[in-house]
Amino acid sequence: MSACSLEGPPLRRDTSVYRSLRSLKPLPPALNARYSKLVANRPILFLDVDGVISLFDFPMDGPPPGAYHSIDGIIHCIGDRAGELLARLADRFELVWATGWEEKANEYLPHLLGLAGELPVLTFDGRAVFGSAHWKLQAIDAYAGDRPLAWIDDFLDERCRAWAERRPSPTLLIETESAVGMTAEHVEELLAWAEEVTVA
Repeated sequence: MSACSLEGPPLRRDTSVYRSLRSLKPLPPALNARYSKLVANRPILFLDVDGVISLFDFPMDGPPPGAYHSIDGIIHCIGDRAGELLARLADRFELVWATGWEEKANEYLPHLLGLAGELPVLTFDGRAVFGSAHWKLQAIDAYAGDRPLAWIDDFLDERCRAWAERRPSPTLLIETESAVGMTAEHVEELLAWAEEVTVA
């Protein structure tokens, strides 16, 4: 068992399904239209944090797979390659946090991972249950609409898989190992899939 916490920071209750980026200044109408079209033509990648970026349950008799950081007083092991791997995906996907951390993800992770800025973040109105992921489906559905989406998480359950099979738009689920997190192989799979589904 690792020293990393099995739970993320305390959840923040909110009645909205998701929040948009608030730190960006409004773009001029022409640029905003071009940006909206560009984003809409990309598939969405919904990102879990615990077990994908923040690792746990790795063996303690060797070097940790990342660097330890104190986040709201809880020690997390952030994977060594997480930032590099996300950077490879940022040009092909709209990246969106889908994690029980909710807005805590934007408070800490862009800086730690070297991201260009904050990401859109889903909120779950207190529905988060550690050890499962089906409680994220309503918010993911509401945000994605009929756009192609991929979702990377360490606790995808049968309800998640059944939902993905029923979904009419292209949908890719990738399940990680909590001790390893996102890998280069996952990124290659995501990029190949994005190439197939991206609208020119």
